[in-house]
Amino acid sequence: MAKELMKGNVAVAEAALRGGMDFFAGYPITPSTETLEYLSYRMDEIGRKGRFIQAENEISAINMVMGASSAGARAMTASSGPGISLKAEGFSYAARYSLPYVCLNVQRWGNGLGSLDSGQADYFRDVKGSGQGDYHRIVYAPADIQELIDSAYEAWEAAERYRIGVCIFSEAFLGQMMEAVEMPDFKKRKEPLDWGIDGTGTKGLKYLPGSGPHISAFNAEKYAKVEAEMQRWESIQTEDAEYIFVAFGLPSRVCKDAVTRLRAEGDKAGIIRPKLIWPYPWKAFEEVKAVNPHVKGFISIETNDLGQMVEDVALAAKRAGLDVPVYCYAHGPGTPGVRRVMEKYQAVTSGEEKERF
Repeated sequence: MAKELMKGNVAVAEAALRGGMDFFAGYPITPSTETLEYLSYRMDEIGRKGRFIQAENEISAINMVMGASSAGARAMTASSGPGISLKAEGFSYAARYSLPYVCLNVQRWGNGLGSLDSGQADYFRDVKGSGQGDYHRIVYAPADIQELIDSAYEAWEAAERYRIGVCIFSEAFLGQMMEAVEMPDFKKRKEPLDWGIDGTGTKGLKYLPGSGPHISAFNAEKYAKVEAEMQRWESIQTEDAEYIFVAFGLPSRVCKDAVTRLRAEGDKAGIIRPKLIWPYPWKAFEEVKAVNPHVKGFISIETNDLGQMVEDVALAAKRAGLDVPVYCYAHGPGTPGVRRVMEKYQAVTSGEEKERF
């Protein structure tokens, strides 16, 4: 199949359509607006007229998505920064009723309105479950536009298999940049759903009613199943690494270059790249424990101000039985340069940098 040059926000919209998305509700906000703009006419072109709604606000959009999902639609929304925060209550309600949906977050950096800089400042909110109550969502963390496409294309099967929400964790730079990609063919749901409001009254939503221990047990079992079945990561030269970078998204691309250059200079560096950040790939750390038990530490590379994923890195290392220091380079907005990442590595190996955990 021939490759074509596509912008990230447009590519993910087309991939969602080809993956079976048949309802979209959203509200424009930079840097995710191109997704909504593209779908506003593309859905008409492919015969899904009337399935696109520009809502009056973000709260309306997520409630429309819940309604469409309740009726069996493959429903999606997209936003950035404060727009995602406004949807948080809806995400919590969707979790309570086991409604599958897909949300694209094209992250921007900063608190409040933030800025239009790229970043990964939404990790705690989106990975830990924003909104009230206890729940999880599957969170894809693509590093390039092809992975952005593949994530959107697969997201519906994952959402419906577990009856769970899915977040595609994009970044402003990733949404705005262009790369050569291959677009998959259109596909449809293979089997009809055995739940949903279809007007006949014969199915229903089939969620557990009430509250109490039976709800807790059901959710614990579901999330444990997702954790076991959706461990995804990439490991590069971790088998003999003294220190291992841990990075996802665009910073992981920088870390790969840093590993190559550090190795050329005689430093034994490696990288773990989570492809999903929930469930977190703790098995990657178990793999390091098995093949490289003498690793000296991990370095989390993130584009936020304080360091967020570093906590999951520390927990995963502890779970794997690796009693080693965990460091963090919280770069702030944008994407760090290779040289800066190498400098951080050297600050760790020299003892200048102090560990977080």
